[in-house]
Amino acid sequence: MREPGHDIAADVSFELEELDELVGELLVDHAERAAREARVVGLRLGIGGQRPETLTRVGARYDLARDRARQLYTKAIGRILREATRSGHRSAEVFAHRYPREAGDLRLVRTLLTETYATDTDLVAMEWSYLKLRLAGHDQTDARRVAGYVMQRILGWQKKTASILAKLHAPDDDIDDLDAVLAGTDWPDGSPAPLPTVSARVADADDDGRGRFYLAKAGRDVAYDSALVARLLRTLDASPAVAAFQEEPAALTYTFAGENHVHYPSVAARLTDGRTVLIDVVPLGRTMFHHNRLQADLVRAHAHERGWGALTWTGSAIGTAQLRTRAVDAAAEQRIATDLATGPYDRVGLAAVLTETGLDLLDLAALVLRNDWQFDRLPMRLSASPSPRRAPRQPAASRSR
Repeated sequence: MREPGHDIAADVSFELEELDELVGELLVDHAERAAREARVVGLRLGIGGQRPETLTRVGARYDLARDRARQLYTKAIGRILREATRSGHRSAEVFAHRYPREAGDLRLVRTLLTETYATDTDLVAMEWSYLKLRLAGHDQTDARRVAGYVMQRILGWQKKTASILAKLHAPDDDIDDLDAVLAGTDWPDGSPAPLPTVSARVADADDDGRGRFYLAKAGRDVAYDSALVARLLRTLDASPAVAAFQEEPAALTYTFAGENHVHYPSVAARLTDGRTVLIDVVPLGRTMFHHNRLQADLVRAHAHERGWGALTWTGSAIGTAQLRTRAVDAAAEQRIATDLATGPYDRVGLAAVLTETGLDLLDLAALVLRNDWQFDRLPMRLSASPSPRRAPRQPAASRSR
């Protein structure tokens, strides 16, 4: 695995995102028998492409203690694994191919760490690693051991980073260029409102699953959920163009799929030129998801109401602005647009058209963003926007001519 700090563009793929979809299918089946357990798992793991949540926040949503939320999660995972084995769910073949039982621990750890960084899921790295390995057919002991190694590597990186920053020194090769980070900022007119002085995230601010390090400009320990967020915070702390910043400065409420949600944008930074920018971390491969696009619109509206710039930071030199202008085969784009005019693609249909056209995940993201299509995760579905209420398209081979 490349150390945290590298551009994640090379690590995103449709196949990686399909893993969430497979687990999502298992969750939907489990929800028919135990709806609350399934929701706990979905929130904890971030199924659907949204950020994973701490057990503290998951418990608060259902008026449960943190330990009770953990018990429900563990119970649900055990049942989901048994149900997947009993039903012969297709996930077994996909996961076994990606995490073969004959692979050595080092290979598995490298693969899982790379996936963790690319999907911004450090907070639940151990849980995701264990689940992936068990679905691939690894026994419980082996899965726990390898998942433990993954978590040890993450904790080791966190400790090393905290030690470096405690000496008020950061290696130059681990800090992004701030101008490059801010290149895609959507700046409004008008004077910016003051920068908040406290985080809006309080219920789980000190949750022991989160990383922490001391940052000089904040003058205190700052909590973070992933290496991507930590990378952004370190860049802001090291740049002379940043006067101050506040992590998770707002709690933005909204409704999605009939449920109430709270979203905490990653950080607001005041620059030395007087401008302020609200930055939200969304990993590159997940910028096109409908849920994340709703959050991005919410963040932009909140920022512009306060005279702040708004930016979705992807962990890559490729941002949403670059995706919108990405060169994609025109014939493939027209083919998909024509199909979507008559009905949406489901997972199978989408996989088929991507194979036929040779488009990769970033090509698909580019088309979704610039055509304002809607890409949903559970179930996986690509449709024209607004989403038509029609049956999903089938692959070309299965449709009548």
